[in-house]
Amino acid sequence: MGKKILLVDDDFELSALLQEKLESLGYEVKLCEGGKEVPGILRSYKPDLLLMDVMLPGLDGYSLATHIANDAELKALPVVVMSALTTSRCMFENFSQIIAFFSKPFDTEELVETIKTALAKKE
Repeated sequence: MGKKILLVDDDFELSALLQEKLESLGYEVKLCEGGKEVPGILRSYKPDLLLMDVMLPGLDGYSLATHIANDAELKALPVVVMSALTTSRCMFENFSQIIAFFSKPFDTEELVETIKTALAKKE
């Protein structure tokens, strides 16, 4: 089984598209629609990378990034942020675990290459 990715986005179509693409490359992908469940899922699923939207029901992406940064077990987890709110990019600049920010719509191949590079560094 390949590296594990937790994908958090409330856009079902985008999530399904990314899940299909990433699984075709050998990654194991778990989907989550809301932010509130993410801290528990991070502990039980133990992904190698978190791919998340900013605007999420329950708990937003900034709050999730803050939670991860302040958690000794999670702070090394690489995070890729996706958002239609391009102005939110600056909110994530001070988080060391945020490895990339993609403005929606984005180039799927560029996102995949970023994920591949990040996961290759974890080997």
